[in-house]
Formats: sequence, structure tokens, C-alpha cells
Amino acid sequence: MKKPPSKSDLRDRLQRQTAAFLSSGGKVKEFRAGESAYDRNDTPPPAPLFETRRAERTPLTDVIAALDARREAKRVRTKVVRRRTPKRRRQVVYDDFGEPLRVIWIEE
Repeated sequence: MKKPPSKSDLRDRLQRQTAAFLSSGGKVKEFRAGESAYDRNDTPPPAPLFETRRAERTPLTDVIAALDARREAKRVRTKVVRRRTPKRRRQVVYDDFGEPLRVIWIEE
């Protein structure tokens, strides 16, 4: 798609056109403040807001799909199997009468 001109490009182009007009002998008519350049009986020309036709866009769905597929291929990784660290659990050892003898740690 063609890039639209920036404001600075438009200003430069307008300055060049104005300079070319004045150098070729053109004159600029000045108006007093509040005075209109158009006659009151004539309707002013329409603003050139939607004068240009809308530019057609190139469909890029296949290109985007290819880019997404490449990105997905980079993202897919082999799963790393991590061994869980054994959890340590405290266990109390009792004697025959149910009295605690000692505490031992068991890894599960």
C-alpha cells in the first residue's frame, strides 16, 4: 500500500508550488480580515475531503498465515521432564507402649 504524504511533505510541496506561481508572474490577492474570497451569490466549491478514491488493499491473509506458522514452529519446544525433588516428611517413631521414641525424616 502506498504511504500517504506527511504534513511536512505537504507543506514543502505547497511552498514550492507557491514559489513557482509567484516566480512565473502570478499575484496573490489579499483580502481584509473577515472578507470572503467567494461571492455571496455563489456557493463555495466543496471541500476536497473525499475527492480521491479509496485505495484498494492487497489481501495478505496467506502471507500472515505463513508468518504465524513460522512463529508457532519457533514457539513449540520439547517438554523438559523435571524430576520432582523428593519431599521430606517428618515421622515419629513410637515404642510398643505408644510413647514417642524419636523423630525421623522420610523422603517420598
